Amino acid sequence: MRSPRDVDDPRLAAAAWSRLAEPGDLVATALVASMGAVAALRWVDDLVGGRADLPNTSSTSGPESAILPARARLQRAVARWAPRLECADPLREVHVLERLGGRLLVPGDEMWPESIDDLGRTAPFALWVRGAHDLRSLLQGSVALVGARACTEYGRRVTDEIAGTLAARRTTTVSGGAYGIDAAAHRAALVAGGPTVAFLAGGVDRLYPAGNSEILRELMESGGAVVSEVPPGSVPNRVRFLHRNRLIAAASRATVVVEAAWRSGSLSTAARAVELGRPVGAVPGPVTSPASTGCHRLLRDGAVCVTGGDEVLELVGSIGESYGAEPPGDPRPGDGLEPEDRATWEALPLRSGATVDGLARAAGLSTTETRAALGRLELAGLAERHDGGWRRGR
Repeated sequence: MRSPRDVDDPRLAAAAWSRLAEPGDLVATALVASMGAVAALRWVDDLVGGRADLPNTSSTSGPESAILPARARLQRAVARWAPRLECADPLREVHVLERLGGRLLVPGDEMWPESIDDLGRTAPFALWVRGAHDLRSLLQGSVALVGARACTEYGRRVTDEIAGTLAARRTTTVSGGAYGIDAAAHRAALVAGGPTVAFLAGGVDRLYPAGNSEILRELMESGGAVVSEVPPGSVPNRVRFLHRNRLIAAASRATVVVEAAWRSGSLSTAARAVELGRPVGAVPGPVTSPASTGCHRLLRDGAVCVTGGDEVLELVGSIGESYGAEPPGDPRPGDGLEPEDRATWEALPLRSGATVDGLARAAGLSTTETRAALGRLELAGLAERHDGGWRRGR
């Protein structure tokens, strides 16, 4: 793509936006909703190229007038997208996907899963899919099975039974492709001959984690699918994992947490399911097991207690409850950071030094925001200069 002005296909424009903006970017989704993907892409290109000015938000005319409460917020957003604008090439990325046997889905497509639209302002611009052709039918009535990466044998056994029961009823099992409960859910569904779908935090060309690549390939070959909202070549990070969880919750009719520690990321999937009005179930575990403390908290807060596949099927179609915020726990590096600092810290390499421009592209921030974040991270001991670049602090 020589320039965003060359894009006149709304599908390619949606693909471009999935590269420019990080998942959950409310400014980007508001802009596209107001102007359309093609016009919004060209407008941003004109802003970056100096051929257009930012709107006066006090004006009541024009489609952009209802986008943002403040001119400064749009200005910061454009600065975030600018580093990726020059290297965005949706046509090439679609060709990469097609060579892998995949397809791009955008809202309004026949195979687009309508349940994803329940995300409203945080819905993705596009879905990059490998595997089953009809993702919409595959996800109808599906159930998400999620849980800890560091699961126990007890958690694996319960997951095997639940996923096996779902497969016997031709109910799709949805999970995140990670180690632990996710992998157990996908594997058990495959063994039982049932469909399963994995939502990834990175591009579908990078089957992550590598240790689960065979499972992910097998599920694609067995009628399931691997799905992502970010284009091929995208690298998974903690922020994208958390945003990925909202897709798992939205795609499924119910979410079941099989095993989760106090700070398990699967609790965020349960929270997103509640926000969407989806029912949430939790599997009880030994009261002495740290691997079940998150599930026990969900149960105290109103989740439905499930102990097997039949009870999970009973859960489907019921009304979810409201659960509290993510529980506190032992502090970890990066906890409590502001969004720009967190995104920059996630993008920092562990050993080699990265340039400011490279970090800005990886984090989805402007170079100005990235430099400011690096200064704050350096003061906090979370970033350090190395070989003319930056890496995580020791």
